[in-house]
Amino acid sequence: HPLAFPLLGPGTGVPGKARASRHHPGGHSRPVSFIRKFCEHTVDACAYAGTGNVLKVQKLMEECGSHYPEESDRYHMGVAVIGMALVSMGEKVGASMLLRSFDHMLQYCDVEVRRGIPLALGLLSVSDPQIQVMDTLSKLSHDNDHEVSLGAILGLGLIGAGTNNSRIAGLLRQLSSYYAREANHLFVVRIAQRLLYMGKGTMTLQPFHSDGLLMSPIAVAGLVIVMHSACDFQHIL
Repeated sequence: HPLAFPLLGPGTGVPGKARASRHHPGGHSRPVSFIRKFCEHTVDACAYAGTGNVLKVQKLMEECGSHYPEESDRYHMGVAVIGMALVSMGEKVGASMLLRSFDHMLQYCDVEVRRGIPLALGLLSVSDPQIQVMDTLSKLSHDNDHEVSLGAILGLGLIGAGTNNSRIAGLLRQLSSYYAREANHLFVVRIAQRLLYMGKGTMTLQPFHSDGLLMSPIAVAGLVIVMHSACDFQHIL
């Protein structure tokens, strides 16, 4: 949606600043319903990024379980899924619980939520290739919905970013031959491969440092912008 990037402004200005978000005008304005929810979820998720706040995760999960008859009213649901990963990242117990929840959401939630889950998985374990996440993304990379499969391919690149992981490298090579005639998919596979070999294994996209005690707000803002861009592959590629 063309309003996605202007609405990211309030969110990327408060990463990790929970108190600031309570008084932020973005969450209390009254424009079109889905725009208000989009802004609200973005500001809340960025403000509580990496905190593992259970109440915020529950609120976003409740939104993901809602059903809207009009497709235009469901645009913010992908942002809510990414927000859940943003709040839980860096907190091991919350992240493992969220992985289990994503399995249920893939089966029962609307298509907009399914499209957000591969990106959320990539964000949840960025530059940290876990076997469970890898297997889920590998399965979703062959999904019938193009947006889901594109998100899963990018997610594989994100979880392996800068790690030179041989298993992810093999999966991406298989995907490059599987999608040899699909220009958009092949383009995203190439991006994922470049992320995997980023800096020849000397760089990372992980926003947490000092043994996970400190979080870089600039790194989080960069990841959030990429995630929101990837919510609309259809118009970006």
